[in-house]
Amino acid sequence: MPASLVHFIALYGYAAIFALIFFQEIGVPNPVSNELVLLFSGSLGFTGPLSFPLIFLTVVLADFLGAAVLYVFFKKFGAGILAKKHRWLPISEENINNLKKPIRKYGMWGVFLGRLLPFARGYSAVAAGLLEVAPQPFFTAVTASALVWSGGFVTLGMIFGSYISQIEHTTGGIEKILIGAILLTLFIIIGRSLYNKKHKK
Repeated sequence: MPASLVHFIALYGYAAIFALIFFQEIGVPNPVSNELVLLFSGSLGFTGPLSFPLIFLTVVLADFLGAAVLYVFFKKFGAGILAKKHRWLPISEENINNLKKPIRKYGMWGVFLGRLLPFARGYSAVAAGLLEVAPQPFFTAVTASALVWSGGFVTLGMIFGSYISQIEHTTGGIEKILIGAILLTLFIIIGRSLYNKKHKK
């Protein structure tokens, strides 16, 4: 972690963690990856400066609100913005279109899966807004994904605690393990659901 960000979090605590996660969720560039910020924030719950339960709630709320802002904004104004192809828009229309298919097909599960994939997290909220996914399934999926993704990474940060400086260099490996476990669980759930539907018919 850059010393400036460490100082920022140390100085402003939960507000700093919330801001870093929230703004990154809505697409504001950050020189440090979302995963590394989450891991470092979780480690503060181990070393003592901050309360881990409050850190957990802070990152989950920031994750949820970031996705909610994108969803509501693009549900109301997205079609017009994409039609004009504004150059300032930091979101690729191609990436959004790629995510529309699974969201159309799986609904809430499509949103949930998209929110667990790096580089697709923000796009899935945008795609859901453009497709006008109903609020209840969207917010249910986003709440679940925030608990798993952001909650999962801060929990890893707390577990590794004082070893977080070594973990920083292997974030990619930890991320792949977490994503693999999530995807495996998701595929099992979807597979069972499809199997049960088939046999009910």
